[in-house]
Amino acid sequence: MVSAPDRRQYAPATERNRDPILEVLRQVLPPQGTILEVASGTGQHCVYFASALAPRRWLPSEVEPELQASIVAWQTRHPTPNLMAPIALDAGDRPWSIETGTLPPNCTAADLEAEPISTIVAINLIHIAPWSVGLGLLAGASRLLPPDGILYLYGPFIEPGKPLAPSNLAFHESLQFRNPAWGLRDLNVVEAAAAAEGLKLQRVAPMSANNLSVIFKK
Repeated sequence: MVSAPDRRQYAPATERNRDPILEVLRQVLPPQGTILEVASGTGQHCVYFASALAPRRWLPSEVEPELQASIVAWQTRHPTPNLMAPIALDAGDRPWSIETGTLPPNCTAADLEAEPISTIVAINLIHIAPWSVGLGLLAGASRLLPPDGILYLYGPFIEPGKPLAPSNLAFHESLQFRNPAWGLRDLNVVEAAAAAEGLKLQRVAPMSANNLSVIFKK
């Protein structure tokens, strides 16, 4: 009998950054509610974080079908009661699919009403996407988050008054070579765009490999 192919994808960086990210999340997350992860990628983060952050519920999302399949494959290998199936979501859309009733099979509107979205997490997203996606993320967070809800961003940024580390400069140039609309975002620009959506910058935490955790509160 031929076994089914393993559809899990791997991103080596997730093994390196998951514990530092988890440490920050534990400090800033509300004690309950649903965490919506935008652009969950391979699914490695969500299976790790959901288990560690129970009883909060973790709702992954992805726009790419093959990555949605990878998330499901990781969930199958590491089942966690508070981890929901992924939904298809494009952060650049207005409104988002979840606002129009797209929910995973193991979640109902009543579930979300009982445990509403209290946090939105986006890891390594806004620099590997057009800025319109970043603006869509901020607008979506403004629409979905309750008062005092948290938006957590992780990745490399251009910080005011600080030269880019050589590795970040090389990464920025490689992203722009792949797509001129991609690239590291100026933290001041992100903060101003967030403020326009009613999201106030709470904290910027230095992370490993010249990344930042950037936390906004509605």
